[in-house]
Amino acid sequence: MASRGGDRALPTSAASGAAAAAAEEMEEGGEEEFGFSRNYFLAKEIGSASGKRSAARKLSDIDLVDEQVLRTSLAGIATKHEKEIKALLKRYKDLYPRWLFELRCGFGLLMYGFGSKKVLLEDFASTTLTDYGVIVINGYLPSVNIKQVLITMVEVLWDQLKVNRKCPPNKSKMQLPSSSQTIDDILSFLDSQISTDNDGFICVLIHNIDGPALRDSETQQHLARIACCSHVRIVASIDHVNAPLLWDKKMVHTQFKWCWYHVPTFAPYKVEGTFFPLILASGGNAQTTKTALVVLQSLTPNAQSVFKVLAEYQLANEKEEGMPVSTLYTKCRERFLVSSQVTLNSHLTEFKDHELVKIRRHSDGQDCLYIPLSTEALEKLLQELV
Repeated sequence: MASRGGDRALPTSAASGAAAAAAEEMEEGGEEEFGFSRNYFLAKEIGSASGKRSAARKLSDIDLVDEQVLRTSLAGIATKHEKEIKALLKRYKDLYPRWLFELRCGFGLLMYGFGSKKVLLEDFASTTLTDYGVIVINGYLPSVNIKQVLITMVEVLWDQLKVNRKCPPNKSKMQLPSSSQTIDDILSFLDSQISTDNDGFICVLIHNIDGPALRDSETQQHLARIACCSHVRIVASIDHVNAPLLWDKKMVHTQFKWCWYHVPTFAPYKVEGTFFPLILASGGNAQTTKTALVVLQSLTPNAQSVFKVLAEYQLANEKEEGMPVSTLYTKCRERFLVSSQVTLNSHLTEFKDHELVKIRRHSDGQDCLYIPLSTEALEKLLQELV
């Protein structure tokens, strides 16, 4: 019996020792796992709390720098790698004869690459295109009048042909197109009524053909038709990463006939950037309008219509402190935009969350709604909000 008990005692002892070791290991692992879990939930709790705090802050709460001060500081930044940049531009100048040859063959030149290409293109025009009329279009400007550009093109080309005595005698007294004519009429005149001598072309130099004022489909179609004219050549630059998406295969190969050149200059966009508000600067009405437009376009058509009612009221009553909520509700009900006060409140909540609409107390004690945009910015927003 003793031996049996001894026989049984050994495995029992071993088992208990193994169990104790396992328990100790589990305890240590448990403590480690518990510590990890505790730290995880503490981090989540702190993150949630900080997230709530950060969500309460808005871009308008940040103390931004005055735009003029920021631009002055940027202008004072010293240029680096001047020798390397000059050597790079010298290599591009060696390409001028080739570029002129391609223009005379009927192709267009499209320059892309990092850095402003304004100085490079204007240097090419002033040194190599001296025998041809040159018209410069600054596509980075907020607005460009394509019709006026076309009229100027006709006048420049007509004068050039007269100087070179290549104008047909029977057309020397022909009346040139005026601003009262349509763009199609001017394009037809430009393409068919003037001599088609290959040497009698003018060059249209377009800085940023992908600029905000030129990147819509209709304008690009007009520019493509201009490029098709036998006595017009286009030299353009692009900087937007999605600029090639402006054109289809026909426009690229048949109309513009682009010869692509990678010409990074690493020059700052000083002139081009003048018309765009800086992100870290205050007072950017254009950027505010663009942001408001993006937010409104993401809302439902009913919500956009409610906003229009408020905007139109604000423009018609500039001297008032705002539009009473009850007045807005009445006008929206009359136009069948909302069916109840709850629906209107849901729209107003969205507006307030995105800072499109704010509330202030009227002199008679009632809450009034107003849009924190200038009159000019609000008018532009209503024009673009279709």
